Amino acid sequence: MLPTIVRNLHRAHDKLTEVLIECGATFLLRGPWFFDTDILFTSDPANIQHIFSKRFSNYPKGSEFRNKFEILGDGVFSSDFELWELQRRTILSIISHAKFHTSLERNVWEKIETGLIPVLDYFSGQGIVVDLQEIFQRFAFDNICQLVLEYDPGSLSAALPYIPCEKAFSIALQPLMYRHVLPEIIWKMQKWLNIGNEKKLSESWKAFDDFIYPIISSKEKINLDVFTAFRNAYENNNNNFSGDSRKFLRDSLLGLLFAGRDTTSTCLTWLFYLIATNPLSESKILEEIERELVPVKNEWRFINIEKSKKLVYLHACLCESLRLFPPLALEYKSPIESDILPSGHFVRRNSKVVISFYTVGRTESVWGGDCLEFKPERWITPRGGIKHEPSYKFPAFNVGPRTCLGKEMSFIQMKMVAATIVYRYRVRLVDGHSVIPRDSLMLHAKNGLMVRLSYRNV
Repeated sequence: MLPTIVRNLHRAHDKLTEVLIECGATFLLRGPWFFDTDILFTSDPANIQHIFSKRFSNYPKGSEFRNKFEILGDGVFSSDFELWELQRRTILSIISHAKFHTSLERNVWEKIETGLIPVLDYFSGQGIVVDLQEIFQRFAFDNICQLVLEYDPGSLSAALPYIPCEKAFSIALQPLMYRHVLPEIIWKMQKWLNIGNEKKLSESWKAFDDFIYPIISSKEKINLDVFTAFRNAYENNNNNFSGDSRKFLRDSLLGLLFAGRDTTSTCLTWLFYLIATNPLSESKILEEIERELVPVKNEWRFINIEKSKKLVYLHACLCESLRLFPPLALEYKSPIESDILPSGHFVRRNSKVVISFYTVGRTESVWGGDCLEFKPERWITPRGGIKHEPSYKFPAFNVGPRTCLGKEMSFIQMKMVAATIVYRYRVRLVDGHSVIPRDSLMLHAKNGLMVRLSYRNV
């Protein structure tokens, strides 16, 4: 199996999907016995429901996950059990506050008006090709920093300034992917020698620390909502953590920055790729905006949290984008006790189980014969509402107790950004530009999303 892995690293997600579909949605990858790299891959919804919901307590991230994702420390993505519950409760207390939603709406609009529109106007006016994926990543990074840290790094401007921390999020993802594929002895040797992908990961780690720690130091004596919530969580439970309060704040905040930057920007990237290749859907989005929101010419703040609920077709397009290109393509689990999955496969304790969310959305037995088509209508009920799908069938926001707490927040941001761009610009792909998934845990477009913009309603 090893030669097949090496030959297909450049298209890892699609190759894995081909194998899983051919093997009935579950497949045991056997590596050389002396490397202990056997991994059970699955995309079976019944197995997903079993692992993430029915036997949730038996399938933590595990110590091996924490070892591979040591860069995240004690953040919500890498923690388990009591520590994870504490992180989740703290985040929930922050985002469920009415003040948070007010700040979210205000921050998104400020960044659209002072960052997104001026930058896109510049590229449109100059007729310059622009990587829309990079624009979305910079937008999301500035926005989540403002929301969580009350600090705007200003990465979204026409000059596209280089900010090491902003770039480190993308750079770190590929080495983390290879840590799942390569034998541990190999990537640990690279880490010791500080070469290859491990050197990139080390540089990313430094960029995160150099960005976050000074902000923590500057705000430690200020009672900001997010800082206060996490500081109180640490003080009340400091016996559960591996470091001091500053490290706990760093880990917690880094997790929020990861979620805020990469999930929304990745979904928006694939949304605009899909509607650029399906112009009828773009027309329907525009018609819905004009019908439901009735924007006034030259007034761009035409959508808010309440009005965003009217954009049913745009919501369906976002769901369809998330189905085909879930931002987090793979999830990793390690059972505490041996188990038998609904598919009949035996998993031994402490073994490696990888779930392919990417494959689920491309499986005919789950989504029908048109599963590879971009078809937003599948998400709209006969009464014109949004059709609900169980998370084990639509795992873009994770499944079970670990379901993403920021799901609603993500849809609000994405609708505000997408509606603004569709209403104001025509977005066209550059001829000959190949848009394919990158071989990393986060499903970025490998070559970006190179487009030309032209004005629509100015």
